[in-house]
Amino acid sequence: MDISYRWRGAVTNAALNALHAEGFGHPVGAEDVVSRLQRHSLGWVCATAGTDADLVGFVNVAWDGGTHAFLLDTLVAAAHRRRGIGRALVAAAAEQAREAGCAWLHVDFEAPLRDFYVRSCGFSPTSAGLVALWGAPGRDAVR
Repeated sequence: MDISYRWRGAVTNAALNALHAEGFGHPVGAEDVVSRLQRHSLGWVCATAGTDADLVGFVNVAWDGGTHAFLLDTLVAAAHRRRGIGRALVAAAAEQAREAGCAWLHVDFEAPLRDFYVRSCGFSPTSAGLVALWGAPGRDAVR
């Protein structure tokens, strides 16, 4: 099956909410994600498959308006994993961020994704920090 990758590709809230729910293991929401992307993101990459152009992968590229871009919500549908789609999404996002004048592409990830981002996608490991600002299970929120 051919996969197509599109920068700032057309995506619906329903398709993106469903992919996000599958990828992060929560119920499908009804958020207006598309409006948020259009307001706050440098761009995003959609991976689609089949004649119906079903959404099978996605990555959001947020930025500071200058030289720093940030990957958020790298997702590949379970039925399409282990085919290089995630790596291709990240590569397309990096190229578009570079073309927009960004000098740095950041990504935060949990330990199980280290090999994907460091070995497969070429990120250098860095030290970083994270603080829960609201109700994260098992964490004290900073007030």
